[in-house]
Order: sequence, then structure tokens, then C-alpha cells
Amino acid sequence: MKVVKRDGRIVEYDKEKIIVAIKKANNDVSTEEQINDKQISKIVKYIEDLKKKRMLVEDIQDIIEQKLMECKKYELAKKYIIYRYRRALVRKSNTTDESILGLIKNGQKYMLEENKNKNAIVAATQRDLIAGEVSRDLTKRILLPKQIVEAHEKGEIHFHAMDYFLQPIFNSCYVNMADMLDSGTVMNGKMIESPKSFQAACNVMTQILTLIASGQYGGQTVDIQCLGKYLHKSYVKFKGRLMEQYQGKIKEKEIEAITIDRLKQELSSGIQTIQYQVNTLMSTNGQPPLLTLFLNLDQEEYKKENAMIIEEILEQRLVGIKDENGILINPIYPKLVYTLNEENCLNGGDYDYLTKLAIRCANKRLTPSFVSSKIMQDRYTCVIPPIGNHEFLNLYRKKGNIIYKGRFNQGMVSLNLPRIALSCNGNEDEFWKLLDEKLDICYEALMCRYYALLGTTSDVSPIHWQYGAISRIKKGEKIDDYLKEGYSTLEIGYVGLDEAVKILSDNSLVEEEGLALGQKILRTIKNAADRFKKETGLSFQVSGTFDETISKRFINIDFEMFGKIKGITDKEYYMNAYHVDCLDMDKKLEIEKELEKYSLGGLVSYISLSIFRNKNKKIEDYINYIYHNMQYVEFLDSDACPSCGSLNISKNDTGYICNECQKIF
Repeated sequence: MKVVKRDGRIVEYDKEKIIVAIKKANNDVSTEEQINDKQISKIVKYIEDLKKKRMLVEDIQDIIEQKLMECKKYELAKKYIIYRYRRALVRKSNTTDESILGLIKNGQKYMLEENKNKNAIVAATQRDLIAGEVSRDLTKRILLPKQIVEAHEKGEIHFHAMDYFLQPIFNSCYVNMADMLDSGTVMNGKMIESPKSFQAACNVMTQILTLIASGQYGGQTVDIQCLGKYLHKSYVKFKGRLMEQYQGKIKEKEIEAITIDRLKQELSSGIQTIQYQVNTLMSTNGQPPLLTLFLNLDQEEYKKENAMIIEEILEQRLVGIKDENGILINPIYPKLVYTLNEENCLNGGDYDYLTKLAIRCANKRLTPSFVSSKIMQDRYTCVIPPIGNHEFLNLYRKKGNIIYKGRFNQGMVSLNLPRIALSCNGNEDEFWKLLDEKLDICYEALMCRYYALLGTTSDVSPIHWQYGAISRIKKGEKIDDYLKEGYSTLEIGYVGLDEAVKILSDNSLVEEEGLALGQKILRTIKNAADRFKKETGLSFQVSGTFDETISKRFINIDFEMFGKIKGITDKEYYMNAYHVDCLDMDKKLEIEKELEKYSLGGLVSYISLSIFRNKNKKIEDYINYIYHNMQYVEFLDSDACPSCGSLNISKNDTGYICNECQKIF
């Protein structure tokens, strides 16, 4: 047999070269990941039994990779791929030249639009984007198997955050801020002890969040209940000082009033610190921390203080922050997620006033999003904060205790459901076969995520692994235990469920037949995730992909391949997650309520408030429904004036006019 080299030269086949290459990769992995001489001989025999007169060197290497994967030696396969391409790096011209130069000249439209939280023109941000281009290039050429790269490039799947895959970092997390504040932490080699006041706790928290953001690529969530005890500390400190100074001189009622006044000043300053620092501090990835504050009152201890904190957060969000011209604007971060419970779902509870304040925020085109403690109690037996903004972790128990603090998502891969339906010309039988194939590719891609993190030591990000954000393991210790047995998750995302159903059945999710088909598709994805979990012991979850950039990328690729198809590729982007294309918000929620149960890794329904003008409905009308039926809901497109928040508006020829401030929008 002759072997055709990359440069076209033809040489004699030499099996020793195959054996040496595999053994070199073998030497770079642990014993359990190695294959023995007998297995190597089988691979060689398979190639020779093909009895080809000539073979491309790339085809031989593809077979070796395939056989290593069949042996379930994924880490070894990765090492072999690296070995295979080590010399190719030297041979090939630099494939990042064009993209990096385009970025510097502000000509890379995709990168400029991919993350709107980053200003891609600023030099500091460009450094991160340049590093991302190098990572994307090496990931495609070296780190990922060819079939995964091809599926991503064709738009069949989306391998999320390819620009960070070169580094052993993960996606989103729920920060164990309570432990970091209570037990102290270390930042940049300096000990930070437990704060003595609320203001100090807020300042330390924002410094921690910025450092955490530099060691991961996704969002982070903090439950504000970790701050209640520090507001109480400030209360005790203020009252103690006043008692020392004025006891016996003025009435205790007056001392209490002065204490509360000072406490409110500190509360205001502390929340302002969070709001301003989160929007002004930059992490090393060129953007502010992607922070979500979980506004929750399910703990009895310091409940009064936590209610005060929630109230102040919402009040300051209503005011906004000033831009460079001194004009008040709505800050993007922190995102706010407000928890509905029996005491605040507008049924006469003690904390209804907080919900009314949250509604005022939502009416002014601001967060919060709303989550239901009732639905979460039914599903998880406890209230679980989202990680990032709308991703929820699986239920995880250790020694009988439910654990959600300090947990994270390893990474995500998303399916293009309309592409699968279009590729089989709407034939449903073919669709299920093709869906299974693409799910297997998602599995392989997510296993690459897992193996990229496996063996990582805590030194890669001390704030995460050594000093409390995730764990407090020792220097040099591996993070492997936090990747396994369901502690962290691997997400199978999907886009375009509604369009896929239309292609396969000529019905949308709004029709009964279409909804049944949509449920069957999501059940199939969930069953695959459960199967992967059973086979590996890792936690695979189904997550509705909410990112419009990915929905837009998929539809653009499919438009190029299949042309303009009415109701499918003739718009700006596919419907993300399990969203229903329906203007009747009541019907929309009824349908999405049935779909979200299959998609608990990432779920979000939204209600368009502009519909209320015709329906005469308000957010208040939906609060009780959300509490009893939906885990997570956002409100979009408010009828309120974006300038002053007034609902006293009228329609005119150019749009709407606010009758309070006379602004046109």
C-alpha cells in the first residue's frame, strides 16, 4: 500500500509510524486511559485489511481517531489529535491573520455583534477578542474532533464559547457568596476577612465578583440573602454607639429612629456600590461581571433586613444610573430575578409591597424577571436560584442535603432543530433518525467539554476553587470531583422548536397536533440526556437556548442552503428555546407551561407588555398565574414611557407619546 502525504508525495506504507504515534499519545495520559499493544495491533490490522492500493495520510489518521473513540478512550483520542496536528501547525500558514486584522480594523462584524456587553473597539477588550480568535482557531484545527467542527460550521449545532475552549474554564455558576463573606476569602494573594458592616460587605462582594468573572466565561448569580446578616451587623453597631453616647439622655425610641435613619443611609450607599461597581469594573475578558441578583425571601433569619435590601435594590433600579452625558439610563447589570411566594403574590401577604415595586420596575422596561417558589418547591423540594440569568441546575444531594451553592455549568452545545427538519424534507421518520445522530454529536461535543476540564488543578482560578466561590480545595488539587456525579451540569440546548414543528406537520405549537409533536421532540432530547447521564454518571440537562445571536446564526446559514421559506427562513431569527409564535399571551403561557417541564436546564417564557394595550391587562394580572404555573417568566416591550416610566401614554403617527413628559418613542 502507498500513502499519499499532505504535500502530494507518495511513500511506502509503514505500520511502525502508526504504532509510534499512538504510543506517544499513550505516554501523555493516565494508565486507565491508555490502550494496550493488542488494541494497537487491532487498529493496524483494520487499516491493512482494507487492502487499499493507496490511502491519504489524513484518512489513516481519521480511522485511528475513530477507533480510539470506539474504545471510549476520549482523553487518549484528544492527545492523539494534538500529536497529529503538532507538525501541521508549523506547516500551515497562520489561519487567524485575517480575522485578527479585521478585528483591529473593526471589520469583523460577527465578533463586534456576538457579545453586546463588550465594546470591541476598546483596546483592552480587543486583547480578549484576539485571544478568543486564537482559541477558536486552535479549537477547530486541533482540540475538537473533525465531525464536531464540521457540524458547528454547517450550522447543525453550535459549540458555545469556542473562543474560551482553549482554557480550562467553565460557563456559569452560583457563587457561594455567603461562605466567602462569612469565612473570609483571598484575592490576589491577600486575605480578606469577614466584613464588619453592610457597606464593607457590598464592596468586598463586587471585588469578588469581578475576580470571578475573569476566571469563567458565563454569568454568575448571588442570592442577596447572604447580605442580611451584614445589614443587621450595621444596625447593632450603630445602635450600640448611640446607646453609649445618648442612653439616659434621650428616649430609646429616638435612639431607635436615629439608628434606622443611619442604617437606611448605609443601605443606600451599599446598594449603590453594587450597582455602580458592577457596571463600571472590568474583568480581564473585557466586560463587567455578568451578574444576576436573586431577590428571595425564603429564609426566616434576617428576613426583615433582606426585605429592606430587596426594596432598596428595586428603588435604585427605578432611578437608574447616569451615562457619560449625565442622563439617567437603565443599567443592563445586575440582572434581577424576583421570587414569588405565598407572602408576596398579591393575595394580601406581608410582602406584597415588594412585588408592587418589582412590577413598577418591569413596567419601566427594567428587570426583574419572576420565578415561582411554589413550582420550584414542587420540582426540587426547595427554591433554587438560576445560574447566570435563566439556567437552572439539577437537584443534587450530598449526604442527604440539597446543595446548590457553589455549583456550575461546564458548558453547552445547541441543536438547530429546523435544520434537521429541513434536511429530511419534512419526513418525520427520517427526522427522528437524524435527530438521534445530532444528539450523539452533542454528546461527543459535551464530553470534549468535560475532558477539557478533567485533570485541571485548583491553581487555574484560586478564587473559584481554593477560596470559596465553588470550593475550598488545596493548591495543586484537581477539580475532578466537582465535574462528576451531578455536581455540575452539561447542557444540551436547542433552537427553533416552533419552526421544526411547522416543517414536519404544517402546524405550529399553537395547534394541538403541533404541541403534541413539540412535546415529543423535547421528550426525545430529554430521554437522550437521561441516557447520557446513566452511561457516564455526568449530569446532562436540556436547556432552551435563549441567545438570539445563535438563533440568527442558524437561520442565516439555513437561508443560504435552503433559500427563502415562508414562516421558516424568511425572518431575522428562529424562535429561541421553546417559545411560541403567538400574540395571545394567555394562550402562549398555557402552551409554554406544558413545554418548560422538558427544558429545566434553561427555561424562560416572556410576556410582551405591548399586547396589554389591546387586552387591557397588566403585569398584576399575571402574577398569581406565574406563581401557580410557571417557573420563570420575563416581561418585555413595556407600554410605559422609557424616560419617566409613566403609563399615561397615547399613540400618534410616529409611535407613542408620553402625556407626562411629552417624550415620543
